[in-house]
Amino acid sequence: MRVCLIFHSTRSDNLGVGALTVSEIALLRDLAAKAGREIAITVLDWKDRRTPYVAGDDLRLIEVDGAFLKSPKGLWAEVKVADLVIDIGGGDSFADIYGTSRLVKMFWMKFATHLAGTPLVVAPQTVGPFTKGWSKRLARMSLNRSALVAVRDERSRAALDDLGYRGAPVLASDLALRLPYDPPAPRDGGPVRVGINVSGLLMAGGYHGGNDFGMALDYPALIARAIDWFKGQGAEVHLVPHVIVPEGPMVIEDDLRACKTLAAEHDVICAPAFASPSEAKSYIAGLDFFTGARMHACIAAFSSGVAVVPLAYSRKFAGLFGALGYDHTVDATSADADAVMAALEQGFADRDSLAAEAKVALARGIDRLAAYDAELLELMKAL
Repeated sequence: MRVCLIFHSTRSDNLGVGALTVSEIALLRDLAAKAGREIAITVLDWKDRRTPYVAGDDLRLIEVDGAFLKSPKGLWAEVKVADLVIDIGGGDSFADIYGTSRLVKMFWMKFATHLAGTPLVVAPQTVGPFTKGWSKRLARMSLNRSALVAVRDERSRAALDDLGYRGAPVLASDLALRLPYDPPAPRDGGPVRVGINVSGLLMAGGYHGGNDFGMALDYPALIARAIDWFKGQGAEVHLVPHVIVPEGPMVIEDDLRACKTLAAEHDVICAPAFASPSEAKSYIAGLDFFTGARMHACIAAFSSGVAVVPLAYSRKFAGLFGALGYDHTVDATSADADAVMAALEQGFADRDSLAAEAKVALARGIDRLAAYDAELLELMKAL
């Protein structure tokens, strides 16, 4: 069974995209075994330089660039020969908010799959928001031609209705809830460990430096204020990167530089440059309280039993966590700095109860993912 993965990555500098890919590949291997089939997985991969997170004789990685997308021997040949193409949209890229260039590439790869006659699976992801007429039309056309559509929250399901999707979507959750990690060693005493994921992109004001995501507050000032407040509580503060871009055109997204600068200024700990999503999750699992603006950093905390207050810059946060009954997300596009700090302070005080809530909500998320597993298994059996 030949499966091609698009808008996944085994070596993305964004560890959130990597977490989704690692989890998807593990699921495909498991489902293929249940279907009694051998599997060959091709990942049309991003050109980041890090070592791939996953390996195996059943795995083939192809670097994607403009020439590959346009060549008849590139994208078209790969989706044509595949039995199934799965698109996870980088988790949340099937939307207008990240700019036209990324969305056009996504539509190009989707419609190449449709034209090749290969079944397309829309893996659990955020859908929307779409604000432009052309993107709404193309999204509707592609979704209605897809063999299986899964979303990770109710807001995305509502977005499907608004777009005019005629099928029955699978209401699932985020695949990274199942990302493997190493649980921390038992700890006896010591200060409370607080993790803050600092978004380099938000520190820069977005891709164009003009408050691209519509934050209702001064993000760098908020982070500095939060660090100092947690230090004042006697906490051991860890600044945790989750998008690590050593060089290149996307260096504006790098969290590590921002974390290092702030760690030096405030005399706190900077977490290392993680080599994989599981390594990052294993580190986060050793903390007692967490907050961050990278959703998959927050998912790593949530799914490893750590109390977390997600700091949202888009509706994907509240959609995902709220769908599981975990209602502690604070929206930085509407809440001012005082409101965000109040939420962080309350969450820190209530961290034991938040951790207990997260455990219950995680079980709910795992149950919802089972619906995607079942639908995908049936599709694979029919190939």
